[in-house]
Amino acid sequence: MKEIILKPIGFVKNNIKEPRFGNFANEISEIIVDEKFTDALDGIDEYSHVIIVYWMDKVKDYVTKHQPQGNPNVPIVGIFACRCPRRPNPIAITTVKLIKHNKNNLVVKGLDVIDGTPIIDIKPYWPQYDKVTNEKVPSWVNELEF
Repeated sequence: MKEIILKPIGFVKNNIKEPRFGNFANEISEIIVDEKFTDALDGIDEYSHVIIVYWMDKVKDYVTKHQPQGNPNVPIVGIFACRCPRRPNPIAITTVKLIKHNKNNLVVKGLDVIDGTPIIDIKPYWPQYDKVTNEKVPSWVNELEF
């Protein structure tokens, strides 16, 4: 199998020091992008939301089955059927509100990561690609903390 090497484009700075379940909706985080990518942020101000792709670097192993948030009210499911961190490749995405952009820094709201998390990519939210209608999710999802 071909080896893939990912290099962070930046890191997150926030007050979240330990992993936790949910309660990220109002969290404010700063994304400090490597200065060599400052120009890559040109035009980002025109968006209200961006999608942050990050590497959950504190995850050391993976599981194939998981009970989301350890919540006894939800079923054990395959790791690809939940958004839990212990994945074969601990890559995650979150759509966040863009609050501010200044040079190589972004301030965002709702990012569900801990301080120091490496950022792999930043993408603008485009409803043509990212918005879904008539979505379907299992009822147990409503039992989780967000």
